[in-house]
Order: sequence, then structure tokens, then C-alpha cells
Amino acid sequence: MIRLLRKGIYQLKTHPHAWWILLYTVFYSVSFAVLEQSGHRHYHIIHTWIDEQIPFCKYFIIPYLLWFVFMVVIVCWFIFRADRVDYYRVIAVLMMGMTLFLVISAVYPNKLDLRPTSFDSSGICGALVSWLWKTDTPTNVLPSIHVFNTVVLCYAMHSNRKVRGHRMVLAAVDVMGVMIVLSTMFLKQHSVIDVSLALVMSVVLQTVGDWMFAGSAQSAKEQKAYMRSAERL
Repeated sequence: MIRLLRKGIYQLKTHPHAWWILLYTVFYSVSFAVLEQSGHRHYHIIHTWIDEQIPFCKYFIIPYLLWFVFMVVIVCWFIFRADRVDYYRVIAVLMMGMTLFLVISAVYPNKLDLRPTSFDSSGICGALVSWLWKTDTPTNVLPSIHVFNTVVLCYAMHSNRKVRGHRMVLAAVDVMGVMIVLSTMFLKQHSVIDVSLALVMSVVLQTVGDWMFAGSAQSAKEQKAYMRSAERL
């Protein structure tokens, strides 16, 4: 355990840019916990007739929970393997979206009424759903951070030149991304409205992120080209 801790400290020393996402994760977690405990008297109910046509399926708990692994693996890849500009671009978009979510939750308290009153809780999937619903209240769901972060990371992987040629990797990312998005609705964790707003927000903020870092990306390319030409000489 001590050896693992020392290795983690060493990685943070050699990759100090990782502190940005770590510190923001702490900020976001604390802020979200405060919002959850605020106890609003009135919540705006998020509900559409389309939600009623989507059946509940407990087996979608698997991709829903795998979202956390999905997030950690891809963010860590950008920390340790991607170019610094690409890393800053993706975390900037993630942080903008998650901060906007906190603001929306604070000024427009919202809640779902989609969860079934009873369901087949047998088996490991049923037990996991029961645990999830006990720990995760159906409040502050607009837009879906599950969906927003997933789409942003999928886009980042497709846009990265180091991954672009690895079709199997990108296919796996896409399949996992689609399953995660679907899981939010089939588990009744989110409404179609939450998902739709998250998709729109991901497109808008990704466009903003690309614009913000366009100059930095160009400078990085020119610097690498200069280094390659210098090595040939």
C-alpha cells in the first residue's frame, strides 16, 4: 500500500498538470453534495411521454456503473499519454459542463418521478440497482453529467491523432459510450430531456473548447515540426 502511494505521489510530481482535474473533482463533489443536502421545497419535475415508452431494465446497471471506469481510464490516458494541449482541452470542456450543471441545479432545482415503485430486485443487477437508488436521489438531474462527460470523452478520443488510427479502440469507446447513454434512460436515472440537453451542451462546449485551444494546438504542431527538422540536421 505504501509503495503504491509513493508511486502515485511520484506520478503527480512528474505530471503536475493532473492536479487540475483532481482538485476540480474535489470541488465538484463537495458542491454537488451541498446541493443534494439543500432540501428545496419545490422541485421542477422532469418528465415526458417518451420516458413512459422506455421500459425499465435493471441489466443496464452494468454500463451505468462502468461509466466511472470509462471516465478514469480515458482521463488518465490524456494525463499520461496525450499531448498537454489535448489534455487541457478535454478537461476544460469537462469542467465547463460540470460547472454549468451545478449552476443549473442551484437556480432550477429539478427532480425525476420515473422510477418504478417496485421491480424484480433479484440477482446482482437487481441488488446493484437497489443500492444505487438508496444512495443516489432522483434530484438535480438536468442535464445528465453521465451523458455529457461520455460524449465529450468520445469526441476527444476520436479527435486525438494518437488514437485516430486505432479503429478497434475507437469502436470499443463508441459502443461503451452508446451503452452508457442508453443506461441512463433504461434505469430511469434520467429523462429524455436530461439526455437531449446534455447532448446539445456537449456540442456547444466542445466547439468552445476547440476555439479556445486552436492557437495552442497550432503552436504545438509547429514546434514539433521544428524539432523534427532540427533532428534531421
